[in-house]
Amino acid sequence: MTHDPERPRNTFCGRTRREFLWEAGGAFTSVALAGMLSTDDFLGAQTVAADGVTAWKNPLAAKPPHFDGPAKAVIFLFMYGGPSQVDTFDYKPDLYPLDGKTIEINTKGRGGTRNEGRVVGPKWQFKQYGECGKWVSDLFPHLGGCVDDIAFIHSMTADAPLHGSAMLQMNSGRILSGSPALGSWVNYGLGTENENLPGFVVMLDPTGGPISGAKNWSSGYMPASYQGTVIRSSGTPILSLDPPPGMSRQAQRRLLDSLREYNEEHAEPRAENSELAARIASYELAYRMQEHAPEAVDLSGESEETRGLYGLDQERTKDFGRRCLLARRLVERGVRFIQVYSGGNHNDNNWDAHGDLVKNHEYHAGGTDKPIAGLLRDLKQRGLLDSTLVIWGGEFGRQPTAEYAEGTGRDHNAYGFTMWMAGGGIKGGTSVGETDELGNRAEVDRFHVKNLHATILQQLGLDPNALSYFHAGLDQKLVGVEGAAPIHQIVA
Repeated sequence: MTHDPERPRNTFCGRTRREFLWEAGGAFTSVALAGMLSTDDFLGAQTVAADGVTAWKNPLAAKPPHFDGPAKAVIFLFMYGGPSQVDTFDYKPDLYPLDGKTIEINTKGRGGTRNEGRVVGPKWQFKQYGECGKWVSDLFPHLGGCVDDIAFIHSMTADAPLHGSAMLQMNSGRILSGSPALGSWVNYGLGTENENLPGFVVMLDPTGGPISGAKNWSSGYMPASYQGTVIRSSGTPILSLDPPPGMSRQAQRRLLDSLREYNEEHAEPRAENSELAARIASYELAYRMQEHAPEAVDLSGESEETRGLYGLDQERTKDFGRRCLLARRLVERGVRFIQVYSGGNHNDNNWDAHGDLVKNHEYHAGGTDKPIAGLLRDLKQRGLLDSTLVIWGGEFGRQPTAEYAEGTGRDHNAYGFTMWMAGGGIKGGTSVGETDELGNRAEVDRFHVKNLHATILQQLGLDPNALSYFHAGLDQKLVGVEGAAPIHQIVA
């Protein structure tokens, strides 16, 4: 190769090393997950911290918890839009005879504050299930059979009755963007058990992402290695991992080997060489993920019985069922935090039932009831439920009154709603907290979103009031600098 006299001597293929790596690597070298590589291989041994002297430490290496916690992984089933608590799991018999009547009641939602409203009685009947006798709506006949493994929290509260800020709070603890997501905090505290897959995975509804988009799984002020990675349940699992056009796996391997050799032969002082090693590390990770991500989402080896358990044999349930089954497979492969969205986009594409409550909730509950029950049963029979914390809920609930002069639609309600947890050391067959007789506001044992987050961290063996990250002059915490207590009543 003829040397270009206009270029410095430490070039390769007529390019500086930075130019060569960027152009040859395509999208690979921009993957912000280099920290997932192990420290005992060539790349880990070559890479150092920013000071050029201190040994580089993998930010996602598995870390010991603060104490032994029963949960090792989390599956958060996010019902985007806000399910109605009084039509699902919070049985309020007093509402039925009030249907259609206008009463004095103080409500606050996206429509502002009101002092009276027309009651919308529950549109489904409730039945008692399990040894605990839990009342469950006819919307969830399959989940009704799982109540002895579930702890229901009927007195959840949040700070905002608007989707964007409420979702950010449920996902990051704050109503403003810029803070790390719950999954980021979990990976920061515990690291990952699989260096070939992301530690924090997000699976979206086929109709699209939720309001606020990627802010809901952002790493905020933490390094990008802790952010969530969107995985698709079919097709190419992780986007932007495809090799450059015309490049085979063998060619990628040869290129990677050549880059390693070049790095060894032209090693500069470690402080200058660390950037090169980190870029090669990004390429290496992309190469590994190409190999392991497709296997993780390949359901061809699952039995027909298992596929039926999740509802993959039915058009109505197969999409959400596939994502729930994939969540179990990711847990088996050491992924620490998985979030599965039901509902996306806007209006009736999610649980946001402002118009026709019956049409909306029958559609979304009908698509998720069997898959979620299947997930709980599958985890249990495989011995994974004890170590996997499953969470169900939306960003808030809904009001017991109608939003409009006509119709059955309900406005947002952040002041009293239901969520549930199962597995991971949670006491099944329990219900804690109460809303008033109409299901409007939490009155007994009120729990904030921070209490939910504190419970999740505690079950993972992390002290919610000790897990911190220094930023902007403060030891920032998921539960806020003031701290929060876990919900001890639901802990086994």
